[in-house]
Amino acid sequence: MNILEQIAEYKKEEVKERQKLFPVEFLKQKLYYKTKPVSLKSYILDETKSGIIAEIKRKSPSEGVINPNISVEEVSIGYMQSGSSALSVLTDEPSFGGSLKDLETARKYNYCPILRKDFMLDPYQVYEAKAHGADAILLIAAMIDKTQCQELASLAHELGMEVLLEVHNHAELNSHFGNYADLVGINSRDLKSFNTNLEVAKELADQLPDDVPKIAESGLKTPEDVLRMKVAGFDGFLIGTTFMKSSQPAKACQRFSQQVKNLITNQGEVA
Repeated sequence: MNILEQIAEYKKEEVKERQKLFPVEFLKQKLYYKTKPVSLKSYILDETKSGIIAEIKRKSPSEGVINPNISVEEVSIGYMQSGSSALSVLTDEPSFGGSLKDLETARKYNYCPILRKDFMLDPYQVYEAKAHGADAILLIAAMIDKTQCQELASLAHELGMEVLLEVHNHAELNSHFGNYADLVGINSRDLKSFNTNLEVAKELADQLPDDVPKIAESGLKTPEDVLRMKVAGFDGFLIGTTFMKSSQPAKACQRFSQQVKNLITNQGEVA
């Protein structure tokens, strides 16, 4: 059983319990359920911004505990002040130390697109995402089949949210890619070994139409990595661990973003 299969086991039980405690009709009464989502796609394609989707997470299966004592308020505000295009908030507790409270806190203090990053298996989680302030959801091809992807994406669109489809290899791209994906994320991490290889992302990006916004996920450790992915045709860059390993994630993001900007400027001058 790989890590996603293990997560799916506890996620199904978690959803059942949450549905009992907070039925969909209850979620529909929450403040953020009634607000209009912000377009992640438009912010990613805005050339005045960095393209960085800055992520908030306390731990991960590949890294273990990363930064357990963060202030979501401070980090999220700092990320956006650093010029990030959007926020990604982990809401899975067992594997990533996140919560829906983190999502609500980020929403409270920021007007920007916020991606709910979790393991979406059930329509209930889509309602949950909207009710707690998400503008977009992540759908992982390795966890659900194309029919489930289409159903969850259709509901997300019905609620005004966008969909980031995540793929890891050619097989997932071929089986799951469709017009229901507003953006496509290519994850460079091997889910069995946890190793990352940016060349995988570059190869898969070539298989996607030019008009599909592409997000590079995992393994972006340096500003040079981001530049390489930008040259390869990526529009967005999901970065979490690189920032969260710092005692001051927001400042790490600010330095990183400035270095990326300098590299792009220098590249233009050389060209």
